[in-house]
Amino acid sequence: MKADLHCHTTLSDGSLGIEEVIAQAKRNQLDCIAITDHDTLSSMSRAAVLGKRYGVDIIPAVEFSAYDGKRNSKAHLICYNPQKPDRLEGLCLRTCEMRKLRSKNMSLKVIENYPITLENIIKYAAGSKAIYKCHIMHALMDYGYTIDLYGSVYEGLFDINDGLCADIVRGEIDEYPEVKFVSQLIRSAGGIAVLAHPKVYDNFDLLEELAEGGLIDGVEVWHCSNTPEDNEHILKIAERYDLITTGGSNFHGFYNHYPFPLGHFTTPQESLDRIMRKKESKIKV
Repeated sequence: MKADLHCHTTLSDGSLGIEEVIAQAKRNQLDCIAITDHDTLSSMSRAAVLGKRYGVDIIPAVEFSAYDGKRNSKAHLICYNPQKPDRLEGLCLRTCEMRKLRSKNMSLKVIENYPITLENIIKYAAGSKAIYKCHIMHALMDYGYTIDLYGSVYEGLFDINDGLCADIVRGEIDEYPEVKFVSQLIRSAGGIAVLAHPKVYDNFDLLEELAEGGLIDGVEVWHCSNTPEDNEHILKIAERYDLITTGGSNFHGFYNHYPFPLGHFTTPQESLDRIMRKKESKIKV
């Protein structure tokens, strides 16, 4: 089976709706996808129905934003196949509420410097659990302030060191839940915990720590941020700790950082089988 286990929809910071993503997966000859919207499980029921309609297997999933306090950095954990998803709802709600407040403050700060309205931004966040940076940038593109989603204007606004919204961006990081707490919560919900794209936030030391402590089940290897050397390094760690190795396009549609379509990176059949076996064992327990 050809499986892309990392993609986003308009429920978070993707530009395509759930049905559009699943339909595109079918067109791209994918057999299986996981919709991994940030800090929300809202896609689960609808995605399951649409997956059957289009003949695409859907693995229920959510990508959690987390904080590595030891290294003062962000980390993302993907939860696959939670057997008790209600146990995750409280964390999803808290993180989304925090993000709503931060993103509104960020939007207002941008509006002070660019003569657009909050409504111009909100229309692109319709259906999403919060306003994301990509929604702000889309509104700025509409009014001719930039022709690039990610370029000099983006950096001038959101660079963590000296961007216009740097204080908000920095303040957001340590408000995310601690990464070990998130991994334990995923386990308590009967889910499979996978550290996403360790290269993005330089989570290599964290990867070793979580793996050694038995706090994760897998790691995302095949991702657009990695070099071949990164893949080799992650695979060695995965082999040492017997981690499931996953891959996915981190698809965001128009809001992608990189020009990679759905299914550009995929998960090996052996890893997919391990995910499904773990699901079955957790159901029996």
